[in-house]
Amino acid sequence: MKAKKSLGQNFLTHRGTLNKILAAANLSPTDHVIEIGPGKGVLTAELLERVNQVEAIELDDRLIPILTEKFPNLKIHHQDALKFTPPKTPYKLVANIPYYITSPIINHFLREQPPKQRPQSLTLLVQKEVAQKICAKPGKLSVLALQVQLFGTPKLIAKVPPSHFSPKPKVDSAILHIEISPE
Repeated sequence: MKAKKSLGQNFLTHRGTLNKILAAANLSPTDHVIEIGPGKGVLTAELLERVNQVEAIELDDRLIPILTEKFPNLKIHHQDALKFTPPKTPYKLVANIPYYITSPIINHFLREQPPKQRPQSLTLLVQKEVAQKICAKPGKLSVLALQVQLFGTPKLIAKVPPSHFSPKPKVDSAILHIEISPE
């Protein structure tokens, strides 16, 4: 199945990068994970092996039957992630998100949610420049960096080259982990 350019799809294909995402997410079997844009389920399969509860938010209707068949115990929300209402119970967000909605996704899950519906952490595959901006130090903070750092501590885990995806994005990527402050 070809990626839909209009949805910003770039499917992760590199095992090493996948392992770095999983390590950064710091998952335990009792964690509840929400994944945005599971695509063909490469990350989803690994999440399901590690935690008891995974929910996926997928907008592309072509992928719903594939995911349903591949993962019968996966709860799938066929909707726009920006319209998703997060649970009131603790969860971690782990995703390879479309780069053009990075800021809206972060704002939706951090700023637009009451404290009980914010994730414990976000582990996201994003455009490298955006990850670097979010992790900037005082004196060089963008609005997005200020918003993120108000809620938690961001860390750039690893840079990811275009060759780790299909199709290859035109930019470098990075694994970004944001640990949310409990207050």
